[in-house]
Amino acid sequence: MSFTLLITGATGFIGQALVARHLRGGGQVIALSRDATRAQQLLGPKVQVVSRLAELPNSAPVDACVHLAGARVIGPPWTPARRALLVQSRHDVAMELQALLQRLQVRPRVLVQASAIGYYGNPAQPPASPLDESGPPQSGQFQSDLCVGIERDALGAEALGLRVVCLRFGVVLGRGDGAYPAQALAARLGLGAVLGSGRQAMAWLHLDDAVGLIQHALASPDLHGPVNAVAPEGCTQAEFTRALAASFGRRAWLRVPAGALRLAMGEMSELLLGGVPMVPAAALGSGYRFRYPQLEGALAALASGPKQAPG
Repeated sequence: MSFTLLITGATGFIGQALVARHLRGGGQVIALSRDATRAQQLLGPKVQVVSRLAELPNSAPVDACVHLAGARVIGPPWTPARRALLVQSRHDVAMELQALLQRLQVRPRVLVQASAIGYYGNPAQPPASPLDESGPPQSGQFQSDLCVGIERDALGAEALGLRVVCLRFGVVLGRGDGAYPAQALAARLGLGAVLGSGRQAMAWLHLDDAVGLIQHALASPDLHGPVNAVAPEGCTQAEFTRALAASFGRRAWLRVPAGALRLAMGEMSELLLGGVPMVPAAALGSGYRFRYPQLEGALAALASGPKQAPG
């Protein structure tokens, strides 16, 4: 992919993997980072790093954009201040990006926006079948409202002539960061735990496919709108915990009661205790071939392979 890609959130888990793969494909990268010095050290000399998009001239050659920036959703409790930070850290960069798009002499073709399966929230009644991208949000649930706002901001770029794809990521599994390293350590120690009933659906995705879906979205002119960025083979949280333990030759025998998680985490616990089954209908329908479609293969690769190169 020999073109110039503007990436926000380039120093994050998915961002670093995307940068490395795009560079290896012969492309160029412009990265937005508030800490430009650290970003340059992480990403290397081939990447142009800016701390504000206002630094880019109107003539900047930006062929495509990927917006990954935003504070981590799982972290400190969702106090009013934390909720505001989660919203603003995404909205502010989206507006900065819109301002850049408006003044560029040649606008990029496509914007790929990172959203999440939190869009679907936790409906009171489980769906009769796995949700595709037409599944509704759950108004009033913070995780759902956050994703709705993220996607609304991104879709504003359509008025400027861009094709917009919103990738609704499940839990991304990779050795370098994200949820997997801590869970893998617990599993190795025999401390893997079923959360609550364990019957809640867990939508997951290998890091290689997270990057692959971004590249697929960039390269597929007919793909637009929401895309469930989840593996075709779903599982329950209990099935995931047991499969993860088995990938290290261990068993999962612990259980954390739902009440304890709710007491410790408040509404944020619904990210762990809730979940609905879903299918990557748009990705499959547009011809994307998953490298890791099944959980057992993904976990085996992560458990036995060397630390993957980010790309």
